[in-house]
Amino acid sequence: MRGRDAKVRSSEGPQFDCYLAAPATDRRMPAVVLASSIRGVDHDLRAIADELAAGGCIAAAPDLFWRTVPGPLERDDARLALRGQPRLEKIKAGEQDLIDVLSMLRELPSFNGRAAVIGFCYGGPYAILGPKRLGYDAGVSCHGSQMLDFITELEGVGQPVCIIWGDQDHLAPAPVRDAYLAVPVRMRNVEVRVFAGVRHGFMMRGNTEAFDARVYSFSMASVFDLLKSLRD
Repeated sequence: MRGRDAKVRSSEGPQFDCYLAAPATDRRMPAVVLASSIRGVDHDLRAIADELAAGGCIAAAPDLFWRTVPGPLERDDARLALRGQPRLEKIKAGEQDLIDVLSMLRELPSFNGRAAVIGFCYGGPYAILGPKRLGYDAGVSCHGSQMLDFITELEGVGQPVCIIWGDQDHLAPAPVRDAYLAVPVRMRNVEVRVFAGVRHGFMMRGNTEAFDARVYSFSMASVFDLLKSLRD
């Protein structure tokens, strides 16, 4: 299944790009919004969106860097998107983008009004922020980075959240993983999985040094399990 490039109307006025994939059916279904790594909506992310759509949901991958690096969704200079602006400010600005994507999805007749967000690397914090206050019903983080800045955001979250890392992830050192591993003891809606020998970027097939088929399959199954609970 191949998706298409679409436009999302920002609450700030301009439109921004979004890759959108959905099954050709009149049946109402949940959605999953993909919050990208700093590579943007590249070939790997589009392939994940296509696979999710083939599994029976709407998949949307917005350009979270449109304010600082205008242009195509997939870009070789993606790292420029983080230059000159503090990371936490960019994440905060992207919160409104995820709200605006939900507004766009609500215009689709096949959307049942319920959505999960899955974040990769840079986009990992949205797995928490989405259920916390952006209107999402579940969140999954795959090799999320700078996650310790957002662990307190889990307080008060009642929706399902799943955090997945490899123990060889240089952007999630042991103190970060240990802090998150302590959360499920007191919050049953939070799942944290750490896989031995797995590196940062395990979801991206183009990252031949890090891609891990076993953890990829586990992560996708986790998303599909969450989406089952979001169906009508």
